[in-house]
This record gives sequence, structure tokens and C-alpha cells, in this order.
Amino acid sequence: MTPQTKGKFDPNSPEIKAYLNELAQQFVREGTMVAFPTCLPGMTTPITHDESRITALDINAEGHVYGGTSGRQAHLFASAFHGLTGIVLDAGVVPECTSTVAVCCGATRTIAFVNGSRGGRAVAIPHIDLAEDWIQEWGLAEPVLKELGECVAGEPVVHAVSGLSGPTAVGATTHHLFTVDFESGLITVAGEAPGRGHLAVAHEVVFGQDDGAHLWRFDSANKKIKRGAVELPNGTWTEPLRWARDRQSGMLFTADAAGQLFSFDGVRSFHALGRTHLAPVGPMAATPDGRLFGFCGDEMANLFCCDITSGRISNLGVAASVLEKRRYGYQFGDAVTGRDGEIIFGENDNDGHMWLYFPKLLARQMTI
Repeated sequence: MTPQTKGKFDPNSPEIKAYLNELAQQFVREGTMVAFPTCLPGMTTPITHDESRITALDINAEGHVYGGTSGRQAHLFASAFHGLTGIVLDAGVVPECTSTVAVCCGATRTIAFVNGSRGGRAVAIPHIDLAEDWIQEWGLAEPVLKELGECVAGEPVVHAVSGLSGPTAVGATTHHLFTVDFESGLITVAGEAPGRGHLAVAHEVVFGQDDGAHLWRFDSANKKIKRGAVELPNGTWTEPLRWARDRQSGMLFTADAAGQLFSFDGVRSFHALGRTHLAPVGPMAATPDGRLFGFCGDEMANLFCCDITSGRISNLGVAASVLEKRRYGYQFGDAVTGRDGEIIFGENDNDGHMWLYFPKLLARQMTI
């Protein structure tokens, strides 16, 4: 029997080069991602690794991002990433709560919606002044969270939204719709409606997923709920909905269980865009230049970009950061568009980070 000889490894062989090129293309290949820890780097300690799954985000008028985590305990936080401010400030633990399902920013304070052994509750976070020099001179009194109470007795909160002209957040539990006044903290049950997936706001109206392939509608002016108000387009509507909103046009975006993206005018009309290469579609956010970014797929989610005008979708690969923190990102819980058009994703994983994504600039079309 002739012994086999092992060939010499050649790092410059075409096969090895092709393999390395393919490997590199699996990770984010357009734009830049930065993974920011849940702390003031070098000064404070990040949120405990098994309490730091970031599952809810919102942004206020100052461009500061408030959020909440899920895990062994739920934490609420405030963050800012501009000027001399680069911090995620842990505002504290919500007692006996293990998940944060929504965060809603108002003019004077923020309200988080959490679930735990005492049911689905609303908790107020005071306004936190983060606009100061966090490089060399800093200091801040510890924020005091204020519990507002259970939203609907015996029912967990599914999601909640703000963005209406009045000082009100609108939320859904498993079977009811409720409102919370940002100023007084008063919680009011508006009526019955199924809570399934995320809510969306357009033209002073809140939409939610109804039974079958329909949306219910809640009019914030007259406080009326209309069941089966909007029929969803042809698609696979078997999973809870996720939404994104273009702050400039007010256009909404969602996806079915197969990854088919749709735009929605906030009245009745849907328009089919492209289909993501993986499903389901997770958190999404729209940029001012007419693009939609989000993650798709389970376990190892991929970043995608959708041109809202053409519907063309590009696969941008798995999240990876080599600046500030060398880290891969596989699962994400929520997303917001930042002050300057960057996308901020909350990592829904142990030792979760805030991921800042700076998209590649589009080439300007010159006409002569």
C-alpha cells in the first residue's frame, strides 16, 4: 500500500484565496458598524451580561436614544453618541421584571413598558441631560424611575408606540388597547383589540395586527377602535408584524413571514417591494435618503438594504465591528434612525451592545 503524502499548504493558492474572499463577504461589506458597550467606556461597568439583551429603543427630540433590556432582570437606559457625548447610562433595574417590550419618548420624559411577575407595567424614566463633556469632566445624579402601575390587569404588554401630536403613548396587551398620558402617568383602557406583534403610527392613527390578514385602527382623536379596518395584501401573515417608519414622508414598512417587504401609506394602500434572502424580518429603520435597513433571519441574522423607490434589496452580510469593540453581532431586538441618519440597532444577545451603523453614501447623480 503506497503511503499518501500531504501536500504543502499554500496560502496564495487560488483555492485558499477564494475561500478567504468568500469568508470576508459573509460579514458586513458595505458601510461601517461600531459596537458600543452599555456603559461609559473606561469609567463604568456594562450591564450584566445575562441582563443586557436590548429589546426596545426609541429616540427623543434631542437625538438621545432610550432603551430597555430583557434577561434575568430588566434594565432601562439612556444613551447618546454625538459631540462630546458617548455613553450608555444604566438608569436602573425594574424590580420583578424580566423583559422590556417597548420604550416611548415624550417631550418631558420617557415611558418604558415591561413584563414580569407583577404583570405588564409602565415605568417612567425622567429626562436625563446627556449633553455635556463626557471626555474629561462629567457627573450625573442617579436617575429615579417611577412606576406608573399595571397597564391592564392580568395581561402582559405586547408593544406600545408614541409619535402622536398629543402627550400620549398607545399600547396593546394580549387582548386590550390602552393609553398612557406622559405628563400625569394616567393609564386608561381604550377597549378590546388583539395584541400581536408591533404597533405602528401614521397620520394620528395607530395600527395593529388584527385577526386574519387585517389591521385594526385606533383613532387618537376620537379614541375609537375599528376592527378589521385595513386588509393586508397577499402574503404569508402567520407571524407577528414588525414595522419601520420614514420620519419625513410618514410612510410605513412591514414584511410578511416569508420576508416579502411592503410599504404602507397609512391609509389603505400597500405596495410590494423586494423579498429578503432570509426570513423572518426583524428590526428595521429608514434613512432620510430613501433606504430601508434591517436584519433578517434567525440565529445568525443578516443585514439588508432596500431601495424604497425601486424595491431592490441587497444582502450586506452578518454584523461585525472592528472599531471600539471587536465583536460579531447575530441577533437584534430593535432599531431607530439616529440624529444624523445613522442606524442604531439594539443587540438582543448576552452582553448586548448598541450597534451604530453608518451606511455607505450614495453616489450623486450629476446632470449637465
